[in-house]
Amino acid sequence: MLRGVTSSCQTFLHRGMEGGQLPKRLSGGLVEIGWHLPTGDSTKDVFPVPLVFSNLRGDASAHEKCLTFLCKASSAIVVFCGNLKEKEKLLLASCKDTNSKLILIDLLDTERNGSRVVGFVDENLEKYMGLPEESVIQGRGLSEDALASKLCDTLKHLLPDRLKLITLEEAAQFAADIGLNVDEGPICQKAMASVEEVLKGLDEGSDEYRRKQLPLQGPLWSKLAELEKAESKQRKERTEIDPQLQKEKNDIMAELRSYKMTPAMKIFTDALFTKDKVKRAYFLSWLTLRLKKTTKQNKTKDLLTNLQTVKKESMLVDLDKLEQRVKDTPGDTGSIFQEGTEIQSAGLNLQLSEQQSEGSHQLKVSESKEKTTEPLSQQTDHQHDANMAQEISITLNEKENELNSASEDQSCLLESGENSTLRFKEKKPNESELTLTTDNSTSGTQQMSLDDCADPSYEPDTCALGPEHFLREIGLIFELAYISPSSGSQNVLRLPSLATDLLLYGIPLELMDGDASNIPIQWLGCVFGELKRRLPQEQCRTRVLTNLGDYNARNAEILSALFGVKFPEWKKQTSRGVYMAALCLPENLRKDMKCDVLLLIEVRGLCSVSLDSKRNILGNDNEMATFATGLSDFLMHSMSSHPGSDFETNLSVRVNALLRIKEYGSMPFCQFFVQNENVNSKLQASQLRYVSQVLLQTSNIDKDGKTTSCTVSVKGPWNKMSLSEPVDTDYSGDVLKFKEILFEALKRSAAKAEAPVLPEFMRRLCSVWDAIKEESFSIGLQNTDIALAFSLLCTEFFYWENNLLDNMKSWLTGATKKNFTTKGEALDASIQNDLLSELKKEASEEVKAEVNKLRSIAETYVMKEETLKMRSDKFMPILMSNIDNLQDRVTEEITERLEAVYESHYSSTQLKKFKALLGEEQESKVDALVEKSKTTKILLQDAEIEDEFEAVWDKILSNFEFRPSETEDITPRVEDILRQNLISRGLQKHMKKLEMIGQNQNSDFQVCDEHFGYRSRLKQMFEDNNKQHKVEAQQVANNIIEECKQYIADKCNKPADFSDGYITELLQNVEKSLNEKSVETRSAFEVDLKVYLCNASCQDFQNLHNRYAKDAELLTCITKRKGMDLAEFIYDFRKRDQCQRMAQAFISMVIKPTVLDYINRPLGISIAEEIQRKAQQYHSSQAFHQSLLEEMIKEDQFEVFLEYLLFYDNFRLRKIQETVTAHLTESTNLGQWRHQRLCEIVGKIEEAVNESTEGISGVLNDTKPLLERVCLTLEKGDVNVIRTCLTGPLFSITVEWNRFAKCLLESVAAMQMDLDQEFSKNVDTTQFLNCLPVQPQDYLFKKVKGCDKQCPLCRAPCEEEDMGHEGHNALLHRPKGMQPYASSSVSCISCPESMSEDKDTHDTSTTSSVLHSLYPDWSFSPDNTNSSKASDYWRYVLVKFNERFAQEFKREPTKIPEEWRKITQEQALNSLKEVFLTRTSV
Repeated sequence: MLRGVTSSCQTFLHRGMEGGQLPKRLSGGLVEIGWHLPTGDSTKDVFPVPLVFSNLRGDASAHEKCLTFLCKASSAIVVFCGNLKEKEKLLLASCKDTNSKLILIDLLDTERNGSRVVGFVDENLEKYMGLPEESVIQGRGLSEDALASKLCDTLKHLLPDRLKLITLEEAAQFAADIGLNVDEGPICQKAMASVEEVLKGLDEGSDEYRRKQLPLQGPLWSKLAELEKAESKQRKERTEIDPQLQKEKNDIMAELRSYKMTPAMKIFTDALFTKDKVKRAYFLSWLTLRLKKTTKQNKTKDLLTNLQTVKKESMLVDLDKLEQRVKDTPGDTGSIFQEGTEIQSAGLNLQLSEQQSEGSHQLKVSESKEKTTEPLSQQTDHQHDANMAQEISITLNEKENELNSASEDQSCLLESGENSTLRFKEKKPNESELTLTTDNSTSGTQQMSLDDCADPSYEPDTCALGPEHFLREIGLIFELAYISPSSGSQNVLRLPSLATDLLLYGIPLELMDGDASNIPIQWLGCVFGELKRRLPQEQCRTRVLTNLGDYNARNAEILSALFGVKFPEWKKQTSRGVYMAALCLPENLRKDMKCDVLLLIEVRGLCSVSLDSKRNILGNDNEMATFATGLSDFLMHSMSSHPGSDFETNLSVRVNALLRIKEYGSMPFCQFFVQNENVNSKLQASQLRYVSQVLLQTSNIDKDGKTTSCTVSVKGPWNKMSLSEPVDTDYSGDVLKFKEILFEALKRSAAKAEAPVLPEFMRRLCSVWDAIKEESFSIGLQNTDIALAFSLLCTEFFYWENNLLDNMKSWLTGATKKNFTTKGEALDASIQNDLLSELKKEASEEVKAEVNKLRSIAETYVMKEETLKMRSDKFMPILMSNIDNLQDRVTEEITERLEAVYESHYSSTQLKKFKALLGEEQESKVDALVEKSKTTKILLQDAEIEDEFEAVWDKILSNFEFRPSETEDITPRVEDILRQNLISRGLQKHMKKLEMIGQNQNSDFQVCDEHFGYRSRLKQMFEDNNKQHKVEAQQVANNIIEECKQYIADKCNKPADFSDGYITELLQNVEKSLNEKSVETRSAFEVDLKVYLCNASCQDFQNLHNRYAKDAELLTCITKRKGMDLAEFIYDFRKRDQCQRMAQAFISMVIKPTVLDYINRPLGISIAEEIQRKAQQYHSSQAFHQSLLEEMIKEDQFEVFLEYLLFYDNFRLRKIQETVTAHLTESTNLGQWRHQRLCEIVGKIEEAVNESTEGISGVLNDTKPLLERVCLTLEKGDVNVIRTCLTGPLFSITVEWNRFAKCLLESVAAMQMDLDQEFSKNVDTTQFLNCLPVQPQDYLFKKVKGCDKQCPLCRAPCEEEDMGHEGHNALLHRPKGMQPYASSSVSCISCPESMSEDKDTHDTSTTSSVLHSLYPDWSFSPDNTNSSKASDYWRYVLVKFNERFAQEFKREPTKIPEEWRKITQEQALNSLKEVFLTRTSV
């Protein structure tokens, strides 16, 4: 409901927010508050009147005291409920009794609570509580937005007439009645009572009140200021003081001496003198609010009276101007809701706890209330307001809304018209009509203008009263006591201490009374003296920052936004003056700004034109501006964007102040603050900036005024329509930016001038005020022409200056081109120096010529303008000083730029040269490292690569030719380090020996008697070897010297310049070595040894320093690039190494398998064909079968026959494999075949790589497309590429394709060499055969395999060779004794061999016809003549191995005919040959 259309903020905590579902621990009973402030736009406003909403967290029934208070203090109660029990009904009834408006919202889920015992909002409950129909909202099934919209409609229906108003005073009384604590306690009440006593009599009128209670601010104080100024002028002119003037002054002083402190001021000072700081704060706050309200009520009464007059005369009133008139009342802060006189409508909401369960019935209450926010002290004003409203015939209806309801005699309608027009229309057509409109196009109706309300020339209302008037009176009381000591009292003498308390508390101190144009100098002196006493002695340094702007410039708001201070705000009816606030800076800012206290000065009411011609407003404005400018270290000019501001007057006052203070002898730094920039404000800021820079150029503060001033434009929050609208975020950023600029300026000034202390500030204040009173300036306080003419002159001067700078910029561009056209080979020092000197001389002459033109133009301009011509003696020196400074500045800048161009040209050339040398060395080193990584196959670590880079860097840097530069003598540095060392060891008595450092040492270190103590020498005299102690000490010294020389040599060999730490470490080494030796020596031994070593090291370290004391800037630039060069070096190596490794991976994973496949794929067939050519048995299956049978009978082994019979195919395959193995062992063609195939495939690979990288050079790209292109090219050449590895991201890296192609070719060549070496070695036949895609034994087996069918009876193979033959025939049937199964297993059916056997021995089991019928595909012919011969082979075998077959097959031996036993091996072999020979001939 509060969110509205334009805002997305969350008002109350709820479970939908982050962390909103956490369990409540402390928030039970807490009341949250939010408000709605209408903007006047009906499309945006949720409610037409101001509302306050409150939300009671937790279960309302558990916090009855809070609920009772909210019911009494609210205009309406909104209750979100679920299932109500009797207790909750009674609680709701009590709410209804307390508050007249109760709205219930049913949120019960009927599906979840269908079996509830007690209903919710039913007819009985409505009758029981007396609720009207519109007070019950059914929220079941509604979304949040729909429910909010419905509730808004209900509240709008009740607003504004049907809800009662609750004041804050009434709410406070309710809280006190039920026992709640109220902020406005006894101390606050006492402070409020004191305020009422102070303001007693204010009802008679502020003019009368000021005359009686604040008499010192009357005309006497102003008259006294005029007389003192006239007297000061006469003293300055050294003329006799006018007796009449003296008499008038004495009369005024006599009248002032009769002053006695008024009751109001007595109460006021006593209230401030209280030791209770809280009470004093309450007192000042209530006084401010009371004075604001009183002033606003007076103005509102006047305006409403005017409205009544307008209504009677049927005149139109401009609503905007009416509002402007109301807002311009004293103390107005831009919001009618902060003054305590307007009415707010407020609402209090309790939301349903979203953590309820069926068993937990928590009552959540939401309240809506309309309140006034008047302080408690203002309750007595209600009746006065009602009477006032009755007098103007507008009924306020319990203060609900001003001008929003008609009187009892009128019935008005509120309409919304076009152009934001609001009209009050009467229902009675015969009566006149009152219209409030912003549309000025209404015709036919007389119109009353309220321009006097918004006119910037509006005269401040003398009846306006503020706290500053009371504080001003305090200063005048003390000033009078100083003039007339007898009129003072003890409390009066304590007033400076009180003012200091207030100043440190944050209440500004008035430095100058702008209304009377006078300063209480003694009062200020005592206050600053007390401030100095309060601050620590070392914390009295001050800087002064002044905000100078006209009365429309919102000076107080600007200082508040920048520094958080509160100055009196100018609202046209308030006093004028110069106010100061003191800020004690924190420690960090004290160090940066070199000051302790920042004094902020604000000029109030500047350039407000008076309607009273008797008042010298222009003179007072000039005095205030001059006074504030003279006190300032930093002057902030605030430019108002108010359209009514007098541009010329504002500009002349500021320029005159700068000119006078410049003439006085000081000049502040200026900054410019433009509000809501428009043409006038930007023009004024630019002109003031020109003036300030011209004046700064002639001072010794800063020769470069452009670097100390800037203009910042800020779009402030002043124009927002309502407090509910968000502030533009750019405002905060602009203010912060300007604050940073101010602080930077303060820091810069700290480096140029010391901050004055407080007494110096007071002396400057007195001096500036004396100069103002005496008018010690050549420019009068009433003169505006000179300021305007000088500002135009400054504007023109900067236009001339910009032209000069543009001309010099063009010249510099040409000189730069001339310098850069010099070739790098011509970088000889003498040639470059001559060229630079020539350009500098030419630049100086060019600047001089341009400046002479500028002088001529300036003189002509001044002499042409009459106003400037009359003051040429003042302005020409300023112009000439600026021109001279400009000439020096431009000449210096051009010279610096020429030198910078020269240095840039030289450095860039040298850098390119260094980079080229480094690149060449890096290239060779990277190649070496890549080769090392390739050879060792070890991944180098970054540390190793960095070491290699350091070696390269040191080599290039040591051999690079730098320009010679001045060297530093390190002897003083060494001497100072040794001196500090001796002091730290308490050896100051030997300081004279340090004079030896830097002198030539022609002899070695020698031990002498001085190095030993008296006892030691005496002891040695009585010993035989009395020189032993010297020898030992000399040996110790020699050892230490050798160690130190080695240390010095190590340091000199390092690629680094000399450092003071070298000497410090050297001395530490000497002390450590002496402590480890047992020789007894005096301190002189240590000192002499250190002096000797330091002197000896000076020469070596000086050479080291000279070696590195080269072109420092160039060396620094080169050193800065070292990290980048190292990164590039590592990157380059990593990339190349990665490129190399990726190429190797591609070769090993893709190319090598492809090559081996290409080589091995045809080898199996070639080997088989070669075997066929050599062995005739592999030409046909019969020949191969015959060879097997012949071979078996020759071997004559049972195992062979058994394998043949049982595993015929495996047997044949084994025999072929043995043949292949034997052939490979004997053959010499295999190596030739493989080498030939290897050369072919390598050639194709090289062609594919070259073709893929054709036209590509140095391009960084992904390797994967390149590799795929290579593979595609190979596949086009009938190469089967195995590239399954390319599918993943392994080969997807970014490299230079040409470099990668080179790595590929190198890897291919390496692979070829490795394979050649491998092929030349002896071949492992088994391993080799396993690598062949086509096995030769398999190939041969297919050739000689023949028909797969075997005899179904004896398993003899079919010997038919014709492809697709239908009839199968076996030449050699086997006897049944050679079969693994018994005769009964074949159902008494035997093969032809068995039938022939049965003719002699057994009965025939079946006939041949039966066999044909059973196996029609087989041919069984026992009558065949060859049958008997063919059977001889197997009969022989059976006869020989009958017992073995029976044993193997586990049966009885076969009965063999006797004639079979007569068959010999030769007969069996011959029968075999005859059978196959006969078969071949057939």
